[in-house]
Amino acid sequence: MAKINQAIPEFKAEAFHNGEFRTITSEDVKGKWSIFLFYPADFTFVCPTELEDMANQYDELQRLGVEVYSVSTDTHFVHKAWHDSSPAISKIRFPMIGDPTGKITRGFDVMIEEDALALRGTFLVNPEGIIKVAEIHDLGIGRSAKDMLRKVKAAQYVANHDGEVCPAAWEEGQKTLTPSLDLVGKI
Repeated sequence: MAKINQAIPEFKAEAFHNGEFRTITSEDVKGKWSIFLFYPADFTFVCPTELEDMANQYDELQRLGVEVYSVSTDTHFVHKAWHDSSPAISKIRFPMIGDPTGKITRGFDVMIEEDALALRGTFLVNPEGIIKVAEIHDLGIGRSAKDMLRKVKAAQYVANHDGEVCPAAWEEGQKTLTPSLDLVGKI
């Protein structure tokens, strides 16, 4: 089960990425920040809006050293067909991982067993392969890539500024907090 401050599950899977099929493993994601974006299925309704939204933030995420991995229980072949046929999905430049066995989806604990589909799970993973943010939505509730971008910036700030924390709705450039006895009861 995927939990905050635990390592991502080990995996090896095929992905469609930039017009090619390639193998991606859990070891491949280490060394940089990563977002795992689980979604129920290709050729559906809310999913393409979320993936397009993430594709629209991809350049900024890349600037921050973040790779995005979208994952569904479809195969990498289905990802290619969807990429080739959908205007929204054709914008995607990040790897689209196929998880037809559900191993990765179960490893992140977002599998809907009776339907063999993933919940809308978003996980931010640090360069050591440790989960720092986990967000899970029901099928009818779409996510915001812009808010995930904000969380990436907060997680990276905290990782680079020992002892500081980011308050609610923190945006880059705003004040942070340094937890101490003198702050207790004064916020």
